[in-house]
Amino acid sequence: MKQVHETVEKIFGNYPEKVLQFGEGNFLRAFADWMINNANKNGDYKGSIVLCQPIASGLGNMINTQNGVYTLAMRGIENGEAVEKIEQITSVSRCINPYEDYEALMAMARSTDLEVVISNTTEAGIAYKAGDKVTDTPPASFPAKVTAFLYERFKAFNGAMDKGLLFLPVELIDMNGDNLKRIVLQYAAEWELGDDFTLWIEKANKFTNTLVDRIVTGYPKDQIDYFEEKLGYKDNVIVTSEVFNLWVIEGKKDWADIFPIHKNEANVIWTDDVKPYKTRKVRILNGGHTSTVLAAYLSGHNFVGDFMNDEVFKSFLDKVIYDEVIPTLDLPKEELEEFAGSVGDRFANPYIKHKLLDISLNSCSKFNARCLPSLTEYAARKDSLPEALCFSFAAFIKFYDGQMKDGAFTGRRADSTEYPIKDDADVLEFFEKQWASRDAAAIAKAVLSNKSFWSGKDLIEIKGLEEKVAGYLGRLETEDVRSIIKDIIEK
Repeated sequence: MKQVHETVEKIFGNYPEKVLQFGEGNFLRAFADWMINNANKNGDYKGSIVLCQPIASGLGNMINTQNGVYTLAMRGIENGEAVEKIEQITSVSRCINPYEDYEALMAMARSTDLEVVISNTTEAGIAYKAGDKVTDTPPASFPAKVTAFLYERFKAFNGAMDKGLLFLPVELIDMNGDNLKRIVLQYAAEWELGDDFTLWIEKANKFTNTLVDRIVTGYPKDQIDYFEEKLGYKDNVIVTSEVFNLWVIEGKKDWADIFPIHKNEANVIWTDDVKPYKTRKVRILNGGHTSTVLAAYLSGHNFVGDFMNDEVFKSFLDKVIYDEVIPTLDLPKEELEEFAGSVGDRFANPYIKHKLLDISLNSCSKFNARCLPSLTEYAARKDSLPEALCFSFAAFIKFYDGQMKDGAFTGRRADSTEYPIKDDADVLEFFEKQWASRDAAAIAKAVLSNKSFWSGKDLIEIKGLEEKVAGYLGRLETEDVRSIIKDIIEK
C-alpha cells in the first residue's frame, strides 16, 4: 500500500512560510493547521506552516518523511446524525528540530515571509526557567526560545517596527498571551538585551490571549485498518478529532487581517475580551460534565454516551444548562443556547468513549471551579436555589462516600461495583472522616463549611443551601438516583 505523500498532492505546503508553530503534536495539527488549510483552500490565505518541535523528541521525522502531508478524520454528531469528515492537510511545509538544527529556527527568525507564531507547549510550557541564556542553542524554556528568536529577528531587521509578529499561544492557562509576553520581557531584561529591544517587543509584536476548544482523539491505533482500507494509503501521523471547533482570540480586530482563518467553516471569534467565552465554556461544557457524571456513575452508567442515551439524564443535563447555568451568564441568550446545543451533540458523540470515572478525577476542585459559580450566581440573581445543581452538589458528596482499601480510596455504588475515588490526600481524608458518621445533615454541614474547598467561602451562609443539600444527600442514602432526578425534572 502506498504512503499518504505518494497519493495526496501537496497543494498548499509550497506557499510562503508565513506561520511558525511551536508544537507538532495531535492537537494543533487537528485544530490550527486544519483551519489554515481551509483558509488556503478557500483562497482567504496563502501561507504554509513550519512546525517546530518544542522538545527534543517528537514527530518531526515522521512528518518530514511524509513531506508534511497527513490526514485528519473529524467525527461527531451534526443535526442529530453521526458524521465522519476526512480531509488531507497539505499546508505544512516542514518540521524542524531546534535541538538538532538550531540554525533552522534562527533562519526562520530572519525570514521576511514570517508573520504568525502559534504555540502549544502544554500548560507548563509558558513558565520562567532560571539559568536559560540567549547563547543556548536552544534555551530550555519556551519563553526563552521566543526571546532568543525575537532578538535574532530584531537584529536581522535593525529593529524595524513592521517586522514584529502576531503570537497566538493556545496553552491552557489564563491570559496565555499576556503571560508569554511578561516572561519574554523578563528574559530580555535578565539577558541585558537593551532598551531598544524591549521597546520593539512591546510595540512591534502582538501577543493575544486565546481560548481553544476541540476534543482531539489522536492517532486511531485501534481503527487503523479501517482507515487504511477507506483511504487506500498508509498515514503514520493520521489524527482524529471531533467535528466541533472553537478558537476565541483576544486582540485588535484588524489583527485578523494578518491571519484571516475566520472566513470559512472554522469557528474563530476575534474579540476584545476572551473572559466571557472562557466563562461560557467552563460553566456550560465543563460544568455540564461535572454536574452530571457523578450522579450518572452512581446510577450505573459508565460512559458519557451511556447517560446521553438515557432520557432521564439527558433531561437533567438540559435542566442544568438551560434553566440554571445560562441565566447566570451575560453573553446573548441565543449565542449561549447555540453553544449549549453543540455541547449536547459533543456529549452524544458515538466516536468518543469518555469514561465517567476519568472525568471524576479531582471532582472537589472541579465542582468549585465549574459548578459552584453557577449555583451561587443563580442564588444571587433569583433569590432562590437551583434544584438540579443542588442535587449535583449532593451527588458529588455521595460519590466521595469511601474508605481506604488496599492503599486506595474506594467507594461502592448501589450495584455493588467498587470504584476508585481520586483526589488530593487531604480531600480524601476529610471525606473518609465525615462519612464515618453516616449522618447526612452533619456531612452536608461539614462539607459546605469547609472553606479550603470553596476558595475561602463558607457556603453555609447561602440561605437554604445546607438544608437543600442535606435533604438530597439523605435521599441518596435510601432512594434510586434516577427516581430523584425524575422528581427534579418534573418540578
